[in-house]
Amino acid sequence: MEDKITLERIKEIHPSLRDELGRVYSEICNSFPPNVTVRFTQVYRTFKEQDLTFKGRTAAGKKVTNAKAGQSYHNYGFAVDFCIIYNGNEVSWNRTKDYDRDLVPDWIEVVKIFQSYGWKWGAKFNDYPHFEKTPMNWKSLLKLYNSKQFIPGERLRYIKL
Repeated sequence: MEDKITLERIKEIHPSLRDELGRVYSEICNSFPPNVTVRFTQVYRTFKEQDLTFKGRTAAGKKVTNAKAGQSYHNYGFAVDFCIIYNGNEVSWNRTKDYDRDLVPDWIEVVKIFQSYGWKWGAKFNDYPHFEKTPMNWKSLLKLYNSKQFIPGERLRYIKL
């Protein structure tokens, strides 16, 4: 089932990926019964939000990320984090649950769909809810960001590619 919050968050991805992420999400929705919903929990994250998320590395609090502002692909709109919601109220990051009983964990079904579109899964660096699709490394993105090469007319700061 489509999630209204996720549909709004798709609008936060870099414009070069918006249509594709919409297709990814549609395919995900069509692969589950109506009582299983995938929600994008984070897409675009400002540099200020990134520094707050990084807090567990610089101040008291749980470590959430190793990336400072400018080092995360979320800062440029090239990353997505997700969770699965069962029966409208059970939020899950369980990677083994198979609610639809098709012998493939629901989490892995989402992973396979993202990967079929060329998105990289964050499992390699223990960030299991994370996917990214980037045109270049974060250092190159930061250089463009610092040169203020932004797409005009957008609510968020997206760099021109």
